[in-house]
Amino acid sequence: MWEQGTFEVEDQVISYSMKVFEEASDYGINKGRISKLTLKNNNKVIANYDRGWDIMPTDKIANEALEMILDARN
Repeated sequence: MWEQGTFEVEDQVISYSMKVFEEASDYGINKGRISKLTLKNNNKVIANYDRGWDIMPTDKIANEALEMILDARN
């Protein structure tokens, strides 16, 4: 199922779009349920996963956003 929305990390609005399955998969992030994920900050892609990392999260905001998503949905 596709999900999208926004949330805040350190006063920054992060938008996300992700594909989440009911069960974990070898294709998911950390072999979890999220197989596709895009994180954006100010319309700039800060992380992108499509059955593998296309754009790794590299800064503090991107990493915190990823951890929040993984804690909640993976």
